[in-house]
Amino acid sequence: MTAHQKQWQFLKKSVELGKLPHALLFYGQQGLGKKALAIEFSKFLIKEISPPDFILIEPQGKEIQIAQIRNLIQKLCFKPYLADFKIAVINKAHLMTQESQNCFLKFLEEPTDKTYLILITEYPAMLVPTILSRVQKIRFFPEKGFEIEDNKELISDLVKITKSDLASRFQYAKNVSLEDLKETLDTWLRYFRKIFINRLTGQRIEDFNQYSLSKLKEIIRHIQSTKFLISTTNTNPRLALEILLMEF
Repeated sequence: MTAHQKQWQFLKKSVELGKLPHALLFYGQQGLGKKALAIEFSKFLIKEISPPDFILIEPQGKEIQIAQIRNLIQKLCFKPYLADFKIAVINKAHLMTQESQNCFLKFLEEPTDKTYLILITEYPAMLVPTILSRVQKIRFFPEKGFEIEDNKELISDLVKITKSDLASRFQYAKNVSLEDLKETLDTWLRYFRKIFINRLTGQRIEDFNQYSLSKLKEIIRHIQSTKFLISTTNTNPRLALEILLMEF
């Protein structure tokens, strides 16, 4: 395992010492490989990733329904089939409904023997405090030297947008498809974070010198909020983008 060595070594050492927590929470921004490491670690524990000893829960639509959690708990109540443990990975755990979280919490309070749980999220604050208090939190950061190639065309569009009037901005929002919007927001978020960090370290990027640090921070927060709304609610994507563009 080459990525996230600190997290991997902590998990491996916990297993070797017999002190692996019953429930883990992998959290950090999107695209860092949290799910990949969860699956890799599951292989390390049970050697073969296959049901019924390994269970992966993904959102159905935009939520993780209570029926999914009830079904998961039912499966975890049975003894391991081939492996020594049962492992359940809940991807995007923040998308559990309130009912789902309450149902999951009851199981978390009285865990089944030889069962391990890995929750994965970009938004840990969306989980109820009682769940957060019962999991071992493992944070993920971008690796040093880890760079994502920015789409120069999208950056160019961004620069033009900040210098255009509202009518032009709304026209841009009208022309962006939902699939393109997700890539666009990811690119904008990375770019503004880069500008913010460079500004903190005394470096300057030619674009956006007109923005103060507090303004850059506000824009980053608005982009994050827009991404979250589009990904987890039925918010009209075009309207959400129009509101965001008014902040630039």
